[in-house]
Amino acid sequence: MFFFPFRDDNPHNITPIVTWCLIAICVATFIWQTQLGEPSGRLAVLAYGVIPADLFGLAELDPIISPLPAWMTIFTSMFLHGSWTHLGGNMLYLWIFGDNVEASMGRLRFLLFYLSCGVIAALVQSIAAPSSTLPMIGASGAIAGVAGAYLMLHPRANIRVFVWIIIFFTVMNVPAWIVLGFWFLGQVLSQAASTAGQGGVAFLAHIGGFIAGVILIFKLRLPGVPVFGRPVSQAFARESGGVISRTTSRRRSGSVPPTGPKGPWE
Repeated sequence: MFFFPFRDDNPHNITPIVTWCLIAICVATFIWQTQLGEPSGRLAVLAYGVIPADLFGLAELDPIISPLPAWMTIFTSMFLHGSWTHLGGNMLYLWIFGDNVEASMGRLRFLLFYLSCGVIAALVQSIAAPSSTLPMIGASGAIAGVAGAYLMLHPRANIRVFVWIIIFFTVMNVPAWIVLGFWFLGQVLSQAASTAGQGGVAFLAHIGGFIAGVILIFKLRLPGVPVFGRPVSQAFARESGGVISRTTSRRRSGSVPPTGPKGPWE
C-alpha cells in the first residue's frame, strides 16, 4: 500500500512568508551541497552537522574540518539534507502544515518556534548518544515540532492523502490526528527497534521535536487562536480511480473561519 499526504483543507489568513523562506533556504542549501561533489560534500556535513561528541566536548575535531563553534552546528544542521528524498519529504510536510502554524503565531514567533523545536530535537538525539561522532543533519526535528503544533490546533482537520493499493487508487480526506498520530507512533516503534548512536534516521530527534511542538503551541499561539479546532470538510470523503466524488469539502481561502482565527497548517 502506498500512502502519500499532499495537502490539507485548512484556510488561513496570512501569506506564510517564513514557511516559504525556510523551504527556499533548505532547497538552496541542498543544491549547494550537490555542487560540492565528493569529498567536499562529506566535509560540509562534518563541518555544519551536529556531532554529539563535539557538542559535549568528548571529542575535538580539526578546526579546518569544523570551522564553527559546536553549538552553532545545531542551527546550521537544520538546513542540510542527505538526499533529494530526505529534502523532499521534509519540505512536503513543512509546506502542508507550516502555513497554518505560522498563522497561529505570527511570523516572528513562528520562526523562534521552528528553531526552538529544531534545537530541542538535536539535543534529545545528542543526549541519547553523547559520544557519537556521526554527524546529524536535516530539518526533520523542527518540522516534527510543526506537526505536533498542528495536531494540537487542528486534530480533526482533513489531510488530502493519495492511497494506492495494487490497482486501486483514491484520494481521501484523512483526519490529521490519524495521519500525524500514526506518524508519531511509527517514530516511537522505530526508535524502540534501533540502537542509540547508530547511523540512519534520528528517530529520537523526531520524537523530541514533536513533543516540543505539542507543548510550545500552548505558549506561543496568538491570543484568541483556539486549539482542538473543528474540521472544515467531511472526513474520509474520497475521489476514486481519478473520478472526483462530490463531497462537502470547502476550498481553501484566505479568510478566517467564523469560529475565530485559525492557526496552523495546510
